[in-house]
Amino acid sequence: MVETKKSRQDMKELTRAEEQVMQCLWKIEKGFVKDIVGQFSEPKPAYTTITTVIRVLVKKGFIGFRTYGKVHEYYPLISKQEYSRLCFNQVVRNYFSNSYQKFASFFTRESDLSLPELEEIKKIIENRIAEKGRHSPVKRNKRKSKREG
Repeated sequence: MVETKKSRQDMKELTRAEEQVMQCLWKIEKGFVKDIVGQFSEPKPAYTTITTVIRVLVKKGFIGFRTYGKVHEYYPLISKQEYSRLCFNQVVRNYFSNSYQKFASFFTRESDLSLPELEEIKKIIENRIAEKGRHSPVKRNKRKSKREG
């Protein structure tokens, strides 16, 4: 079994072809090359093309494998959620000066969101703020000192 899990900082960006293979592998969780090729819609890419992309993904540390005789069963070393987080953070860093406020401003101005969609996003943010408030150590300490005083 070969497994080379890299830290977030070491992760390289994926090409379009690499990302397509990862999408297939995230969907099936583990599989052989034929299983990965089977996930593609017609016209399917060549088996050798997918094998080459997989080899690159193994080298980059995105995919690990188990060997059974002469065949390899592949599995992702990074979750789709973790990769999404890395990509999103990279977009914020590269295009919005690492400012989530600039990103939010751009997103809400430039996307054609309906009022109900904006309201839903607002509700999600308000819930997250409330959740963070409940778990904030500063808030707990303030409550504690109020009770003591």
